[in-house]
Amino acid sequence: MTITLAITGASGAVLARAALERLERDARVEHVDLVASPHGMRVAREELALAEGTLEQFAARLLGHAAAKTQVHDDRNIGANIASGSYRSQAMIVVPCSMGTLAAITHGHADSLIERAADVALKEKRRLLLAVRESPFNRIHLRNMLAADEAGATLFPVMPAFYDQSATVGAMADQFAARLLEHCGLPQADGFQWQG
Repeated sequence: MTITLAITGASGAVLARAALERLERDARVEHVDLVASPHGMRVAREELALAEGTLEQFAARLLGHAAAKTQVHDDRNIGANIASGSYRSQAMIVVPCSMGTLAAITHGHADSLIERAADVALKEKRRLLLAVRESPFNRIHLRNMLAADEAGATLFPVMPAFYDQSATVGAMADQFAARLLEHCGLPQADGFQWQG
């Protein structure tokens, strides 16, 4: 599979890191296209205490080691492969997804690579998961979420589960990432399953 992972400027960079770690480890994933908005990169640096570096180094800084199958894209490069419907990507995950990005996707503003790639996912009827992050929601947020759902996106709010009794924030983020990947057609063997 080829998966696009996008990071925007909402809080929750630890979730993006966990998702990228799982995608890098998953043998079913051949290639990951990673794109972060400028705000997403800034939030990731602040929340994860990442060192400054070039755009090309972003995946390695996020992972803490060299990425094996991740290609980093500039959010300003609307000519990148993921901006075209002819590029065979099976799914796109936006985590975290800011309310600004949600609004842009919902209303067809394809002014950045993230927005264009999401627009492509919708028009090609591919999986698009939006891990929206805000609290509380206002009516604009709610209307945009409904419109995104009606357009074919899956709204996946950053609401981690507690029934798995994760002991750390990292473990909670990892289980959230496992659920994201499961919804992309990549069930995770170590993903928690409620047994009743």
